[in-house]
Amino acid sequence: TFIPQNVTCVLSSGWYWGSLTASEAKEILQDTSEGAFLLRDSSQRDYLFTISAMTSAGPTNLRIEYNTPKLKQFDSVVHLVEHYVQLSRTGSNKVPSGPHPKTPPPNGTVQLLLTTPVYTATPTLAAPDLPLPGRLKDYLTEYSYHV
Repeated sequence: TFIPQNVTCVLSSGWYWGSLTASEAKEILQDTSEGAFLLRDSSQRDYLFTISAMTSAGPTNLRIEYNTPKLKQFDSVVHLVEHYVQLSRTGSNKVPSGPHPKTPPPNGTVQLLLTTPVYTATPTLAAPDLPLPGRLKDYLTEYSYHV
């Protein structure tokens, strides 16, 4: 039941792009700022999903592994992404805002930030304070992810 529940969460996230290739993901991310990311199907048979993210060195692809004992475990891919988004936005490793060079640091390491999801469509307006009918407010606030 883990995989079907995981897929259901992913499908409703808004930043899952399905079967994009690495080249297509790179094209989508090309004009975004560092920290922009999307989730897509992995092109590798041994993996289900890949995170494509814009780094200071350009678009980067990270395959998501399941059952890696030495790494932190998550209930779902969405929870994994939420964790790293929160870490990127509030952690001590957060890069100050402003222009960043598009070349990697001299030692070759690149900091991975996940801060801004690239949605497949414009996200819905979540506006609980607007004078809207109750059912519409409920609909707009159903998006339960912290990304």
